[in-house]
Parts: sequence; structure tokens; C-alpha cells
Amino acid sequence: MDCDIFLVGLNHRTASVDVRERFALVNHCDEEHWAVPCVGAVSESVILSTCNRVELLAAGNGDVAGQVLENWAVARGAKPEELKPYVYVHKNLEAVRHLFSVASSLDSMVLGEPQILGQLKTAYRKAVKCHATGVILNRLVHKAFSVAKRVRTETAVASSAVSISYAAVELAKRIFGDMKTHKAMLVGAGEMAELAAMHLLQSGIDEILVANRTLERGQELAKQFKGRAIPFEDMAEHLTEVDIIITSTGSQEPIIRARDIRAVLKARKNRPMFFIDIAVPRDIDPDVNGLDNVYLYDIDDLKEVVEENLATRRDEAAKAADIVNEEVLLFSRWLSSLDVQPTIVDLIQRGERMGQEELAKTLKRLGPVNDETRDALEALVGALVRKLNHDPIMFLKRGSMSQEGNGPRISIARRIFNLDKTGCPYSEEH
Repeated sequence: MDCDIFLVGLNHRTASVDVRERFALVNHCDEEHWAVPCVGAVSESVILSTCNRVELLAAGNGDVAGQVLENWAVARGAKPEELKPYVYVHKNLEAVRHLFSVASSLDSMVLGEPQILGQLKTAYRKAVKCHATGVILNRLVHKAFSVAKRVRTETAVASSAVSISYAAVELAKRIFGDMKTHKAMLVGAGEMAELAAMHLLQSGIDEILVANRTLERGQELAKQFKGRAIPFEDMAEHLTEVDIIITSTGSQEPIIRARDIRAVLKARKNRPMFFIDIAVPRDIDPDVNGLDNVYLYDIDDLKEVVEENLATRRDEAAKAADIVNEEVLLFSRWLSSLDVQPTIVDLIQRGERMGQEELAKTLKRLGPVNDETRDALEALVGALVRKLNHDPIMFLKRGSMSQEGNGPRISIARRIFNLDKTGCPYSEEH
């Protein structure tokens, strides 16, 4: 390979949020402000900048990592030595392995989260638009996408809920099955409620009601998720309409008690109700759980679900790591095959040149021939050249699969066939 691959970055493990904010590159990823220009040591680059990581993938010759670090710091109005303490640098196959792990969400704060793959795809599209990618990074990033797909298809690393809001909705799906025929109510309109609403919508819930002490905030959240806001004081009379209730208020006292729910259940003809209380202090009186056809989970119950699911994901991550290692090996073979391409091209051109020289001499000796005879001779020469080149080319390609690598085989081939013209050039006498 004529160039090296580097990955220079920082993430949630190496840098605090204020450092990540300071060195973020979200506004340096267009043609006018591309932070890692493809000049000097850098020939290709991709910039991935998210809330949890900033990583710069680059290919080139020379001090690629140093140039990337300097460009990055300058783009953020800093000096490289200010950035360097927080940065990790991976080279060649370690850079490949890290990228595959990132794409597969094995390096994320939340193991198995799906957002990072979409963020990487967006980053790659921007790099392509800025003409910052070439043969190496195009192949590498596309391979990262396929590795991530393999991990998601062949493991369960992303199949279990690992956030409180997501776990709550997953539990609701277990109880009600098809969510399209059910309604939900959010009591409170904070961040947890917003996340729960997002997951409910993704699950196909029919309608979301939002009850919040500040009606304007409830209306804002309801509009965002195509739901319906109701006054907080009217919450009780709307409970008969909904099957799933998620509460996350800041109340110091329970806002839903068992005596309230008995009347609701009677009006609902005892159809099941699912309560998820993710507030601290709790919004729902624990006695509600003693009623028939009522399922109540509080935040501690959900934490247990999340912890169990995290353990499952960690087990699956080991399988995913094996997939990443397999794919790194395959990519390394492709990289190695790039080394032999110039020699294969030289070998083919040498054979074609020799074939054409001998064909010209033969035609000269034969004298005038018709087009059919000429075509037959050209086909014969072409077939002989291809067959003679087949074994040497396969010998070179097998170097990518061997422990010795391509170097020795390339050297042998170039000497045997005098591709560098260090001995006597081909002639009639030699």
C-alpha cells in the first residue's frame, strides 16, 4: 500500500463534555470550511463529529497524524499541544478495527445504540461532497457500513432496551402486542417524557395524550409528536381513554392513587392498564399494583430490566468483536492486494508488448494476409499472453493470503521478468 491510514480522535472516554464541545467540528464539514484539507501528507479524509466523539479518518504519506492534529486545532482556534492530551491515534489496521467498532456501536457510550451508524453515513456523504475521499477511504467506509450490518444481523447487540424510556415502551409492547390499536398518556413533559414519546411513536402507538402542569409546554410536546394536550387538572377523566400511562412529574406526593384507578377500571370494563412511573419521588401510589388488570413499573423495576439487557449486550458484544476481527483481516488482504497491482499491470503490459512485437515480425515474414487470418493470429497471441501471465499473477495475488506478505513475491516477480529493466531488456537475442 502506497499510503497509511490514520484515525485521530477523542471521545467520551478521553475528554469531558466541555473539551468535546471546544474541539467539535460540526461547522467545519463543508467545502468552504473542510477542517482537514487533502494537501501535503493528507490525500483523503473523513470527519465524524458528534456529541460523544470527534474522529478524523485520513489516508496519506508522511506525518499524516501530525498534519491532521494541527489542522484540527487551528480550525478550533487552538494550538496542537492544547488538543494532544485528549487525543488517541490509530494507524493502519488498528485504525480499521476502531472504525469498524465505532460503526457497529461497540465503542459507543450506550453499547449497541443505532444512531452512530447514521452519523457516520452523514459524515461520509459530506466528505464525498467535498471531494475529500478516494480509493482507500471509499472502500474502508463502505466496508464499515457492511460490518455494522453484519453485527446487527448476526448478533443481538442492539436488540435489548438500555434506556429507561426505551425499556418502558418495550415492556408495554410485551403486554399489548400490536401498539397501533392503543393510546398512551404522558403525565409531565420533561426530557424523560419526550424520550418516551419518541419511542412510543416509533412503536406505532395510535395516539399520545400529554398532561402537564404548564399547558403551553404540554401543547409544545404534543405538537412535536402529533399528539393531544389536555389540562393537567382534567387528567383523571381522560384515564379511561388510554391503555399506557407514563408519569414523570416533579410532584412530592402521588398524583395517581388506587381509589382513583378502581373507578377508571370499572368504566373501562377491566381492560388492562399499564403504568410506568419514572419519577422520583414516585407519582403513582404503589397500591395501584395490587389492582386486577393493572401493571405498574417504577424506575427501580426498569433499571433492573436495563441492567439485564446491558449484560446481554455485553455478551453479544464479544460475538460482534469476532466479526470485526474477521472483517479487519479481509480488509487487510484487500490493502495488501493494492501493493501487487503495479507489478501485475507491468507484467500484463510486458506480455502484451512482447506479443505485439512477435506478431508484427510474423506478419512481416508471411507477407500480405487477409483480415480473417490477421484476426486469428491476434487472438492466438492474446490467448498465449494471458495464459503465460496467469500463473505469475496468481503467485503475486496469493501473497496477500500468506504470512510473508506481498513484498518478497513482488521482488521475485520483478527480477524474474526484468520489469525494472535492471538486466538485459527483451530482444530477439534474449
